Parts: sequence; structure tokens; C-alpha cells
Amino acid sequence: MIEEAPSILNTWIQDWNLLSESWRVGIVVFALVAVTAVVAYIASFIVGAVERRFRKTDNLWDDALLHAARKPVVAFVWLQGVYWAAEVAHLYSEAEIFSVNKTILQIGFVVLLVWTLLRLIKQGEQILASPLKMKKPMDYTTVNAVSKLSRAVVIITAVLIAMQSLGYSLSGVLAFGGVGGIAVGFAAKDLLANFFGGFIIHLDRPFKVGDWVRSPDRNIEGVVEHIGWRLTTLRTFDKRPLYVPNAAFTTIAVENPSRMHNRRISETIGIRYVDVSGMAEVVADIRSMLANHEDIDQDQTLIVNFLAFNDSSLDIMVYTFTKTIEWVRFHEVKQDVLLRISEIIESHGAEVAFPTRTLHLPDGVRVAANGKQAKDRGDSDSSNEAVDEDVEQGRAPVSGSEHSSETRGDSNQADGD
Repeated sequence: MIEEAPSILNTWIQDWNLLSESWRVGIVVFALVAVTAVVAYIASFIVGAVERRFRKTDNLWDDALLHAARKPVVAFVWLQGVYWAAEVAHLYSEAEIFSVNKTILQIGFVVLLVWTLLRLIKQGEQILASPLKMKKPMDYTTVNAVSKLSRAVVIITAVLIAMQSLGYSLSGVLAFGGVGGIAVGFAAKDLLANFFGGFIIHLDRPFKVGDWVRSPDRNIEGVVEHIGWRLTTLRTFDKRPLYVPNAAFTTIAVENPSRMHNRRISETIGIRYVDVSGMAEVVADIRSMLANHEDIDQDQTLIVNFLAFNDSSLDIMVYTFTKTIEWVRFHEVKQDVLLRISEIIESHGAEVAFPTRTLHLPDGVRVAANGKQAKDRGDSDSSNEAVDEDVEQGRAPVSGSEHSSETRGDSNQADGD
């Protein structure tokens, strides 16, 4: 080929006797490389100008194609220039490295084609998943899965073509792959399990990038950042990355709170026993408040009922759902609901109950205010030491008379009863 096309260069190298042959070859090689650099610059400028012009159109795919092809076009010019320079050097050199020029040209062309296709796939992924470029963008997880699969197909095909160019038999390679695949499968079963786990995630789509997921079976909870073929990356709520093998998701239950329709408010609120007469009005007003609340979903279950007689309170069950599923907004709505409930209880003269205790004192024991002593009501002539009024708050009475031990015994017995 070199003898047919650049015959002028060969004639010049052979006939120009002012310099030695090695110098003449060196000058020609240098000239070819310099011309290659100029042509590469011109090619880059032309493709860039066309790309800028096409950006003004509404078609996004021609922009993607030109952007993907710009660098490979420049690289292709360099590949051709270096090939011609190497061919010229090969005519006047016995170096073995120049004997593989055509093979390197073929493999280089395959590499440049693969590079272009991979860049085009990346551009397509960005276009399809971008809400700024598409009116109805596709789900990023789906686009990412198709993109990965396309890259794998391109790379595998390129490898087979390159091996064919190097003189390997594809039938032998495929036969070896069939036999060796069994051994590789046993040796890398965990890796294959993660690969197929990732495939199942992309196929079933229990979650996608950006979802908040958690597992009741494992200590796994966070926001999905990336779904790979081996690992899924989560960002926990304390901002630590969590890397989960994809095979784990095929054996555990996964909750996806990001896909819930509502958030639930479920509270039990108790009022005092002395407010039992106003229970019906309190329950009715709370139910009416929730039925008219702008942030409560009226299409979901709404329950407000007197629930039970508890130890220290009359319990009211409040069960409803908010319209929002956003975590921070939900707590704002819940706070507003609880504050309104407390206002309703106060408007009826009732109070929210808290744990209380009633202390029964034995006969003959009085509680005197201000720390003064009290006389025993019985036949005993002795006096009991005054008991602080804090007894009403749950403290045990203290006696200081001659029969203090007997009084304490009676008191403890009464308290136990």
C-alpha cells in the first residue's frame, strides 16, 4: 500500500542525495506526524463548529452523536497518520515492531469504534433520564440498567472481533468459554449471585436510585445512591455509605417507605377520671377537628374513640393519616394535630392525665400542715409526730411517738392492702 499511494515520498527519499537515507526517512516521518497534527486540529475544529451549530436545533440526538464522535475522530486521524509514518519507517528498517502495523491499525479502529459507541450510550443515558431535556424522562434506574447492558454487549463484541483480528479462532474461544464457564461458575458463585441479584433488582425494581429503603430482617436502612451489578450503595441517615451485595436482596424482605401513599398518626391520649362526664364531647370535637383538617387525608381511615379505662387515665385512641409522606412535613402536621387536641381538652375543662397514686392512712394518723404535731384520735395518750404534707404526693408518713413502730406497721399493712 505504501508503494502505491505515497510514491512521491519514496522517490524523494531515494533520489535526494543531499542527506543520508536515515535523515531523509526521519524528515518524512516528522513531516507526516506534523501534517497529522494539523489535520487532527482541523478535524476537531470542524466537528466542534458543526456541534455548536446543531445545538441550536431541537433534535438532541445529533448533538449527542457529534459530541460522542468528536474525540474519536481526532484519535482516528492520529491513528492513520502514525500508521503511515510507521509504514514509511518500515520500508527502511528491519525492526520487528513495524511488522504489526496493519494489525495495530485494525485493533485501533475497533477500539475507536467502541469508544465512540460507549460515549454515545453515555450521552443517550443523560438525555433519556434528564427532566430538562425530555418532557417525560425515563426512570434513571431503568436507563442505567439498559446502559450497562449495552456497554457489556459492545465490549464483548469488540473483544471477539479483536481476537479474530489477532488470528484466534472464535469457535475455539466459544468452545473454551462453554467448558471453562462451568469451572468459573463454581469458583465465582458469589460474584455470579451478586450479578444475578443486580439483574433481578433491575427487572423487578423493588427500589430505585433516590428511594429510602429499609429491611426488617437486617440492619439495612438508607437512601439508594447507586445500583451496580455487584453492590448496591446506600447512604445511611448519619451520612455513612453502606455497601450491600445484591445477592442479599434476593433473600431478605425490603421495605420502601418512599412509595407509601400516606403517613400514619396513631396516638393514645388519656384524660383524668374526674373528666369522664365530658368524654363524649371531647371525642366528638377531636373527630370533627380531624375531619376538617387540611393536612389529613379524608379518604383514609379516621378513628377517634374512647378506648379503655387505664390505671390513671381514660384513654382516647386517635388514628388517622396525613396527606404528606415527607418526613419533616409529617412531624409538623403531627405537632399541629396534637396541639389542637390539647386545646380541645382544655376547652372542656378537662386535663391530660398523668400517673397518680392514692395513699390511704390508718385510723389514728393525721396529716398536719406546716409541720405541727397532731393528737391521736384513739385511746392512746401519746402524740404522733406531725407528718409533712408531702405525703399526699406519695411519700411515706413518718411517726415519732412511743408507738411509732406499731403505727408504721399498721401503715405499711394499709398501704399493701
